[in-house]
Amino acid sequence: MEVGDPAGRLVRPFALTGGRTRPSRADFTLISTVTAVDPPPVTVARCQPEHSRILRLCAEPVAVAELAARLDLPVSVVAILLCDLLEAGRITVRPPRLVSRTTPDLDLLQKVRDGLGRL
Repeated sequence: MEVGDPAGRLVRPFALTGGRTRPSRADFTLISTVTAVDPPPVTVARCQPEHSRILRLCAEPVAVAELAARLDLPVSVVAILLCDLLEAGRITVRPPRLVSRTTPDLDLLQKVRDGLGRL
């Protein structure tokens, strides 16, 4: 008789990662965007079912946190699986775009100040 965890999984997360506890790369943050490579590389080794699920979900760009939620897996496990796919050339990853301004928008700040003054 097989007994799963409370989430209904029959395979423990450490088994999905081959016992690995840390990703081999630091490319993935919660808001990094992942996309499957189309068409896939010619020399592709057979991947496990979780890798295939990730590739299906990444047909369109998706954030790492969203992938973890859709897969019902811890983010740390998803990051390890994503490293496997990235190293195999099956996905691309884009870091979050940082919006930085060197000078504040003075017009916006004045509008906020004026709005607060009316309160």
